[in-house]
Amino acid sequence: MLATYFKPSAPLRHFTTFIMVLSTLVGNVANANIKLPRLVGDNMVLQRDTPLKIWGWAAAGEKVTVSFSNASASAVANDKGEWSVLLPAQQAGGPLDMKISGSNQINIKNILVGDVWLASGQSNMEFPLATQNGFGGVIDQQKEIAAASYPQIRLFTVTRNVALSPVNDVDSTGWSETTPETAAKFSAVGYLFARDLYQRYHIPIGVIHSSWGGTPAEAWTSEAAILKLRDFDSVMKRKAAVTQKEWSAFDDYVAQKNAWHAQHKNEDRGTVDGKPVWASADLNDASWETTTMPKPWPTRILKNFDSTIWYRKHVQLSSEQLKQEVNLHLNKWVVRDTTYVNGHEVGATNGGEFSRDYHVDNAYLHAGDNVITMRVVGHSDSGNGFVGSYADPADLFMSVGDQKIPLAGDWKVQAGPDLSTLPEIPAVAEFRSNFPLTPTLLFNAMIAPLDAFKIKGVIWYQGEANWANPAQYRKLFPAMIKDWRNAWGYEFPFLFVQLAGFGSDQAQPADYAWAELREAQDMTLSLPNTGMATAIDIGDAEDIHPRNKQEVARRLALAARKLVYHDNVQASGPRYKGIKVEGNKIRVQFSETSSGLQVKNGAELRGFAIAGTDGKYAWAKAIIDGNDVIVSNEAIKQPKGVRYDWGNTPQGNLYNKDGLPALPFRSDGPR
Repeated sequence: MLATYFKPSAPLRHFTTFIMVLSTLVGNVANANIKLPRLVGDNMVLQRDTPLKIWGWAAAGEKVTVSFSNASASAVANDKGEWSVLLPAQQAGGPLDMKISGSNQINIKNILVGDVWLASGQSNMEFPLATQNGFGGVIDQQKEIAAASYPQIRLFTVTRNVALSPVNDVDSTGWSETTPETAAKFSAVGYLFARDLYQRYHIPIGVIHSSWGGTPAEAWTSEAAILKLRDFDSVMKRKAAVTQKEWSAFDDYVAQKNAWHAQHKNEDRGTVDGKPVWASADLNDASWETTTMPKPWPTRILKNFDSTIWYRKHVQLSSEQLKQEVNLHLNKWVVRDTTYVNGHEVGATNGGEFSRDYHVDNAYLHAGDNVITMRVVGHSDSGNGFVGSYADPADLFMSVGDQKIPLAGDWKVQAGPDLSTLPEIPAVAEFRSNFPLTPTLLFNAMIAPLDAFKIKGVIWYQGEANWANPAQYRKLFPAMIKDWRNAWGYEFPFLFVQLAGFGSDQAQPADYAWAELREAQDMTLSLPNTGMATAIDIGDAEDIHPRNKQEVARRLALAARKLVYHDNVQASGPRYKGIKVEGNKIRVQFSETSSGLQVKNGAELRGFAIAGTDGKYAWAKAIIDGNDVIVSNEAIKQPKGVRYDWGNTPQGNLYNKDGLPALPFRSDGPR
């Protein structure tokens, strides 16, 4: 379901990157040169009001001295070439310089002291301020980009990477001042959150952005924490069995595959002189491979090929059916399709977030065998396995008048180029194909190397990739937060975004895993020093990447202002507190009502459902009564439970008078 909503990954070069980093470190130690982690460099922001650790590598036994802001400290590199010093706490300010001396000298310039926030998660945190290769782009992006000149906001992006075990440095181009150019490519939520805080408090802000689209929370959690949960024992056993040789061999395969793609991926045997010959109804496709649709990219059949792939489906129609209106409903595909019926083009769509609904002219059809052909240009190396078609089987059909002809099932499939010389997928790919989803791999490469750098707190936007198992997320998400705090050694604030509205809802109240995931996020607030920004009202039923990141960042900043900066602000919408049954009605009590409740965008409250003793929910009439809401349904005489905004993209309109939406809830939940 989440398929292509996630931005595809870069080519799979991660272990090679790690080896290069390690080789560089080892080489530098051998040459007796001081080496610094990428976090420590020009333009960085250091966390104010706390002792500061500066670390790096040098020759074993070498003395290294760090001088900064009228203070200095020295250390001797251990037998592994590691050294670190602790500098006294500094107040906000700068710019300042730092000198690091040993056998060589490194001068770091333009350093600020302020608050450092780590921004992490999946694609909605990765979502850049400006559209990049078809992904990202906030509302009014040109205006936002033009205004993004903040020399005292500094940005640092961790390059995507994975590792079997924790590594000691990340890959990155380093810190940069915020300019229109640097902000455009940066995490929109990360930048906009920093801007809100800077404009309010006028202290330097640094944002370390470390995210990867489509990734689950378990990938961002350490091995020690994952093993305690016991939910991932089988995959962790497989991970433990992967040898260094296998891991490296896979990277060799990837290099060969990428080289082949560079030479052949744009070839297309199905198009001759600009004509789609493989769309012809007369084409004999008996020799083509058969795959089952809808499903992710047929990896084994296509040897993990990226780019042009053709699909064909045969449909039998009677002469009577030809008298009816005919439409194709193909749901969502990655990334770009051109669709034909009996050789005639009926539609084309670019973008995995769009449904393919195409009208078919009856003149293109005939009684008997008809052929639907899709020429799809997409990718299989996104790392999340949700590519190709991700329709529900029931949503893949041809409508003929009022009749639905299912299209799910067997389809013929063929790659545009000849794949005979494309390298075969090695056996270890069964494991590696799941990264970056595999537990611990992102923690090892993109979080563990950061934990010596003091931070003010974390902002987190993730959950979509765990939507199918909300019960597990109730354990996993708090475990991840505790795990990170344990890695840093202190209980920093952890602020997160509750899932925005996405996906269609049924006409009547129903159960939704997406709603339960939001509930799991809400339950995580039982951990101390946590805060949540609700985004349920600023989502998009058709797009898992809503563009209004300004409001998401504003609500995260509200949580920070209240929890971290101790401002007297209202940071949450109305929160469910309890219910009281009053005859055939239920009184719902709320906290976080601020100066009162209000109905937004309408005279009648929407989004409430009520259930009787049978547990079956029906829509309810709801009215505000002070700081409570009274709900009822004339058909339910003995009400027992209430739900609010319990759906994928619900339309509730209860807010407090600070303009923040009520949080979704169910009184019959697992609390």
